[in-house]
Order: sequence, then structure tokens, then C-alpha cells
Amino acid sequence: MKFTLYKRLLFYRIFFASLLIAVAFYAGIQYTKKTQTPDLHRLYMQSMAVEDQPPVVFIHGVMGSKLRDKTTGEEIWIGSLTRIATSDYSDLALDIDPDTLEPVPDNIEAFEVADAAVGKDFYGKIVRTLHDAGEYQLATVGEQADRKRKNYYIFYYDWRQDNVITARKLADFIDQIRVDYDEPGLKVDIVAHSMGGLITRYYIRYGREDVLNSNDFPVNLYGGERVRRVILLGTPNLGSIKILNLFIEGIEIGGKEKVHTETMATMPSLFQLFPHPLNNWIITSEGKMLDRDLFDVNIWRRFQWSIFDPRSRDRIRGRFTNPQAADEYLSVLEDYFEKRLERARRFVWSLTVPLPAGHPKLVVFGGACHLTPARILVEEANGESLIRMYPQEISQPVPGIDYDALLLEPGDGSVTKASLLGRDVLDPSIARHKYSFFPLHHAVFLCEKHNSLTSNPNFQDNLLNELLSRD
Repeated sequence: MKFTLYKRLLFYRIFFASLLIAVAFYAGIQYTKKTQTPDLHRLYMQSMAVEDQPPVVFIHGVMGSKLRDKTTGEEIWIGSLTRIATSDYSDLALDIDPDTLEPVPDNIEAFEVADAAVGKDFYGKIVRTLHDAGEYQLATVGEQADRKRKNYYIFYYDWRQDNVITARKLADFIDQIRVDYDEPGLKVDIVAHSMGGLITRYYIRYGREDVLNSNDFPVNLYGGERVRRVILLGTPNLGSIKILNLFIEGIEIGGKEKVHTETMATMPSLFQLFPHPLNNWIITSEGKMLDRDLFDVNIWRRFQWSIFDPRSRDRIRGRFTNPQAADEYLSVLEDYFEKRLERARRFVWSLTVPLPAGHPKLVVFGGACHLTPARILVEEANGESLIRMYPQEISQPVPGIDYDALLLEPGDGSVTKASLLGRDVLDPSIARHKYSFFPLHHAVFLCEKHNSLTSNPNFQDNLLNELLSRD
């Protein structure tokens, strides 16, 4: 009897001890879940009283600002849900002057940062981080600045235009901030996402100067004298194969209609996102690198990409009632395309020539967890050279070839880790290419897709730490 009672007591003790352990374990899990997101308010509450903080300029990426008709005020990018669902956005195409082969100024303007669309938060969270946790206040360029508070500015621009034109506008923007502060020697901090980082880097090197009319790139460090530090987020510092893929295929919007490649081909900025010539961007099905010049229009003709694709040409002809007018437009578009390629070649090279001492601190944030297009493949089939963008598209794989490793590399889905770091190879043990000068101070890697980087809480924490640091 006593022995049975003893066993019961022992059983209850073990049971309740196990229960307590389980409760404590569960509580620990819940506590971990609740505390895994940084408490930004608590982390930076002591810095809220700081008054002499440099102003911050936030620069969005490609397609990151809303566009509207200046006359009617109608938003044409991103537009209403109906427009997202039904439009092919062909009205975003830039008209071309047939004599100068330059875009003709149109009636479209950027007017606001695209904070969210189709349920996706693009830039809303970074703005709220600066405002709510950092206690930065949104300021308006052209108005006298309150120097007793921390201010941030949003530089929005027409992302279709040549990045050199945008860099010139950025120079005007930052010079006006100096006037608003009544401080000629003022330096700003820049936070730039995606293509905004390339615009920033050009501005640092050349300011308002257009250095793309030759192969000489004389650095004047105009912007570098006006910037304290730069935070680059998801910037394709050595280009993006993903944008090349989209340029060939078009862009799906809302999962249905596409921004067709002939529309994209009128936008100079998109050419300037192509992979840098230092990249091994194209391979054979045997895994051999091909020496091909992406900025040579004959490559595009040979593979019938973009405006040289018969489907694209048919769509263009369908917009004209006069066949002769269609042929004349196509001829102009081809010449324009060739000019944009050469200008893009010079643009990407202009960002990798050496900088003099005294350039601003560059901090890089980006994704490194998602497989990202790194190369395209040429497969010979039935006497044709066919382009494959993803491993599953290869119809006759060669045994022993790891196509996943060849075509895809870690990144954020749009920009590879190597490009983020301005490197032509992923392996960090291999020295940087001698023709790739990229003054990186340090990098922080996240597990986020390209358009979600600004929403990452660890980015937000490190962002404020970088901006508020006096080191």
C-alpha cells in the first residue's frame, strides 16, 4: 500500500515538473516570438533629443514613384486597380526625336513616392521608420528648414528618364537643401533603394556633368563634397540579369497584362541597369562562358530580343494605319536602341573607375537568401540558338552540369549578392576585379526579396544605427 502511494506521489511530481517545464518552454517560445522584432522606439529613444543631425534624403528605385498627367492629374503609374488589371501601360513609352534620337519631353511627371500598391508595401515602412522611431520630420525642399529638428526629404523622379538627367536634378535638390538650411557646407545622408543607388553613385562622382559622350570619365566628386554617408539598399552595383530577362520578356503587372518590351525600350534608365561588361553573363549548355557584348546591338538583332522580336514588331505595326509610317518608326527606334545601348555601356563603366580620397562612406544592405538570375544560357536545338533563362527551360541538359549553380546565385530575387557588392564573382576569397572600383565600407545581408527590403525590421534597426551614429 505504502509502495503504491509512493509511486503515485512520484508520478504526480514527475507530471507536474514536466508540466512546468512545458509551460516554461512554451512561454519562452512566445517571449521569443514577441521579442524577435527590434523595439526601435526603445533602442533610439535617447537620440530623440538630438538636434544637429544631418538631413536624410531618401531616393526610391525604378518604378518607385507615382507618375501622373500634368494637365489632368490622372495617375498613370501605378494607377487605379482597374488600370493595373487591364492596361499594358503603353502610354508610358517616351516619344523619340528622329533627328537627335533623344526622348521628347512629355506631359508626365513624378509626384509622390509609391508607398504601396496591390497590397504590397514598397516604401511606406521606411518612411514610417524614419518618422516614428527616428523622429525625423518630413521637410519640403524650397522651404526654410527647422534646424532644431531631424529632417528627411524624399527625392522622387521620373524613373523612365536617363539616370544622368536624374542625377542632375538630385544635384539641384541637395543644393537647395543647403540653401534651406542656410548652410553652404552642409552634408546630407542618402538612403537609396535599387536604381536610386546608381543615381546616387553617379551624383557623388560627377554631380551635374554628363560624362557619357566619350570614354573618359573625369571625376569631380561634386556630390561627394555634399554627402556624409550613403546607404545603398538592393542596388545592382554591377547590373542585373533580372532586368535583362524582363527587358526581353516584358513585365507582368497584377499577374495579367505586361509592360511590353517595346515600351521599356524607350526608357533610357532601364538600359543602364544591364549587367556590367565585367560579368560573365551568358553561357553555353556545356557550361562554357561566351564572350559576347551585351551592349552591341547586333547581339540583340541576332537573338531577336526586344524590338527585334517579330512579336514586338507586329504589336508596333498594329498601332499604325500607314505601313510606311510604321516602318519609319521602327527604323528610328532601332537607331535609338543602339544609341541607348552605347550610352548604357558608358554609364556602367563610369561607376567603376577609381575615386579620389575623401569619398563618402558607402554602406550596403541587400538580400542573400533567394536564388536570383545570374546568367542566361544559349541552347542549340534544331539548328537554332535558343535562350534559356531558368534551369527548367533547358530541353537537352548535359549530364553532370549543375545548371542551378550556373544560372542562379544567392541574392534578393532581382540583384545577386555579387552585384550588390560590386563584384564580378560571388566567391569573396577571390580579389575584386582590377577594373571594378567600389569603395565599400561594410555590408549587411538580409533574407528578403528585392521589393521587401525596406520592410525588414533588422534593416530598419541598422538603418537608424547608421544614420544616428557619429563614428
